Amino acid sequence: MESIQIVETITTLFTQHWFQTLEIVAVIFGVLSVWYAQKEDIKVFPFGIVNVLIFVYIFIATQLYANAGINVVYFITNVYGWYNWSRTNEDQESLQISRNTNKQNILWFLFALVLYGAIVWLLRAANQDDPAYLKSILPWIDGMNSSFFLIATILMTMKKIENWWFWIAGNILSIPIFFSQGHYYVSLQYAIFLVIAIMGLRGWNKTWTERKAI
Repeated sequence: MESIQIVETITTLFTQHWFQTLEIVAVIFGVLSVWYAQKEDIKVFPFGIVNVLIFVYIFIATQLYANAGINVVYFITNVYGWYNWSRTNEDQESLQISRNTNKQNILWFLFALVLYGAIVWLLRAANQDDPAYLKSILPWIDGMNSSFFLIATILMTMKKIENWWFWIAGNILSIPIFFSQGHYYVSLQYAIFLVIAIMGLRGWNKTWTERKAI
């Protein structure tokens, strides 16, 4: 019996350290991804792909299937973004930074509301056996920040300046969410993301203004 307990203890410690190590690696790739994004560098996408794939593995291993599903969507948008940023038009010009119209901003906001409702439903359905989770505000907050991030990722693939506003909002919400769940490295990641997102908003605005003046 003692041997079995020792093996179980070692396995538990290894698993905990393994996931912590993976989270650190994911954080590094995530920070690099956002750093390249604010530099308008296409390397945002390969680093982002590694980041989300690690989180897909972590969430599946910890049975957080709804979160894993959301990260699969992030993976798809990263692949598309990599393609969209790399292609050129007939004049051999690559995709340029641009702004949404007021009408487009309204449509994206409405789309965010629809996503919010869908994600909250998904999270609650995936955690229907967890009464504490269902009674908490976590699915509502988590659904909100996930919808912000999905919209931000899509807008990023199109080089829309407004993507940074959604990143900023999502980062502000994510910091306390992941901290409360014990994902301290992930919480730190979003704190760093917040700073870089603010830098990205300023940098992309400056680039857009300078190109418009030409």
